[in-house]
Amino acid sequence: MRKRIYGLFFSILCTVALTGCGVAEKTDMEETEPQKVELVVWGAEEDTELMNRIIQSFQMNYQGQADFHIIFEVQGESQCKDVLISGLEDGADVFTFADDQLNALAAAGALDPIGNEDEIRSKNLSSAVEAATVNNRLYAYPLTADNGYFLYYNKQYITEEQVKTLDGILEAADANGRLFTMDWSSAWYVYSFFGNTGLKVGLNDDGITNYCTWNQTDGDIRGIDVAQAMLQIAGNSGFASRTDEEFIEGVRNGSVIAGVSGAWNSVSVKEAWGENAGAVKLPTYSCNGRQVQMASFSGCKLIGVNAYSKHPEWAARLAEWITDEENQRLRFEMRGQGPSNIVVADSPEIKQSPEITALIEQSEFSQLQRVGGKFWDPVSKFAGSMAAGNPSGQNLQEQLDEMAEGVSAR
Repeated sequence: MRKRIYGLFFSILCTVALTGCGVAEKTDMEETEPQKVELVVWGAEEDTELMNRIIQSFQMNYQGQADFHIIFEVQGESQCKDVLISGLEDGADVFTFADDQLNALAAAGALDPIGNEDEIRSKNLSSAVEAATVNNRLYAYPLTADNGYFLYYNKQYITEEQVKTLDGILEAADANGRLFTMDWSSAWYVYSFFGNTGLKVGLNDDGITNYCTWNQTDGDIRGIDVAQAMLQIAGNSGFASRTDEEFIEGVRNGSVIAGVSGAWNSVSVKEAWGENAGAVKLPTYSCNGRQVQMASFSGCKLIGVNAYSKHPEWAARLAEWITDEENQRLRFEMRGQGPSNIVVADSPEIKQSPEITALIEQSEFSQLQRVGGKFWDPVSKFAGSMAAGNPSGQNLQEQLDEMAEGVSAR
């Protein structure tokens, strides 16, 4: 009887031991299975082919380390901040955005400081690093250093001498029955007329509200002098205020022979104008009896990692992959966009690019874009009135005062 009991007890122990081993083996197998990683990437529509190619190379490089499900979705870079902040937990894991949105994204908790910031800083141009920095901490990965604008012109119609002044460009456009275009519906471009006049705009110390003296009534150049100069330009038959998309449409159909835009349109301009495609810094314009160099906002495109990503480590790896040396070189080849990576920026290909050269020339007259959200609408409203020839007949100083008040509103 005792032997039977001992035998039964031994059988139970063996069963438990074997069952335990089975569980352990199953757990070990489960742990070795690749983790399922789902990531969403946001970027410009024009970047679709490029980004899908980069995502594919990322997945191939890390093949076997995770079960990747990465998709690219179109999201305009200029609206990225607003869309993301409206629903952080539902937003993209990795996203492209303009550097002027950085402060707001960091303040909203959408971005965390980058872990390996010293490494990222060492690989990128100082201007791009500055654009990605808040309170001496790096919050995003620099992607481009070309988020500025310059002048495209068709050498078939405009000489190297004419392209130096807006008067010369307008004269050539009018003489050929064609157009010079610039987007006056965008305050980003309108800064060109005020930036080198001594009239000021920028962020207050709170980092949210603006100061603005564009309505100034004294000094060598007053606000009303700029307004009158803009009206003079708008009244020229060789000028038209056109959006960036309309500029390219005009370049393709031949109605536009010069325009203010950025490096993102270089491929389209070259395809349309071929060897006649030219790119230079912005011209001077006539204001209060003198030639004033047109200014520009400068900036960078950045890649952010959503602080609410379910896979933050993989999202960070992908962001770094998108912005690494090889893929910034690929971005220049496919999209003509200027790199922030030091090695790529110093390459012969970049130095031979008219567009990047134009940006470098214009950089002397540019300012890193740092304005609060209330800058955009009042300036666009004012410039829209100027572009239409001031159809309301409202006093120019009143319009300038209203604009400055709106920009400076708290």
